[in-house]
Amino acid sequence: MDKIVLHHLLLVYVLLVLTGCTSVQPWERGNLAKPHMALDPYPLQSGLSQHNYGSREAASAANNSQGGGCGCN
Repeated sequence: MDKIVLHHLLLVYVLLVLTGCTSVQPWERGNLAKPHMALDPYPLQSGLSQHNYGSREAASAANNSQGGGCGCN
């Protein structure tokens, strides 16, 4: 690709990404603090599920857990 075209595509991408940035008013922060707005609304349940999956998975190098793949802890 031409260097100028790549530069223009990068500029358009940055401008599109920056349109998502906004300031939040103090009275709007209560809506963003609700549990269903969180990226992981149930962190304890997700951690338990990841632990169970990791202990049953034979290839467990990705999440640093150990298990034999037999389902036993």
